[in-house]
Amino acid sequence: MQKAFCHLLQQRMIRAVVIGASAGGVNAMLKLFHRLPARYPMPIVALLHMQHMRDSRLPELFQHHLRMPVKEAEDKEEIAPGTLYFAPPGYHLAIEHNLQFSLSCEAPLHFSRPAIDILMESAADAYADTLVGILLTGANPDGAAGLRAVKQAGGLSVVQDPDEAEIDYMPRAAISLQQPDLVLRLADIEQLLISLGETYVH
Repeated sequence: MQKAFCHLLQQRMIRAVVIGASAGGVNAMLKLFHRLPARYPMPIVALLHMQHMRDSRLPELFQHHLRMPVKEAEDKEEIAPGTLYFAPPGYHLAIEHNLQFSLSCEAPLHFSRPAIDILMESAADAYADTLVGILLTGANPDGAAGLRAVKQAGGLSVVQDPDEAEIDYMPRAAISLQQPDLVLRLADIEQLLISLGETYVH
């Protein structure tokens, strides 16, 4: 599988990863990120639905387990390489064309704020075919349209295998809307992320 990923990624210049999940997403993302090196070369922007939480403490939780830098995304912040960003609770997170974050208080989408669709659609506009979008376990359809936008912009779209997901609704919604480029188990998505770092061209 690793050789297959290397062959796939040699045909692409990837500059960023966006990843979304809801129910079951904390454990899934910890499994994905725990082996990434301290100097992982590209930014990863993660969004987890954390209902009714003003302070998610996700950066602190993940930094305790990971080697690469982890922080909460801030409004007008320039996206830096080698950092894992989390969307803050209570705000929609978008990526502008100048590769800065933008926060907004617009109405929830799919009962969620932040919404994965908004993050992924804006990232697809900003990064086009240099983006990887990944959708994991979850209990609503948020992220399906966003992942479709990633694929339509020429990016690489990846969905966790629904048969493995803790809650399969979100990955199945994405697959039903448009067949992603890859449907993988968590261990293979983890290897994909590692291969992305190894094949990254500065």
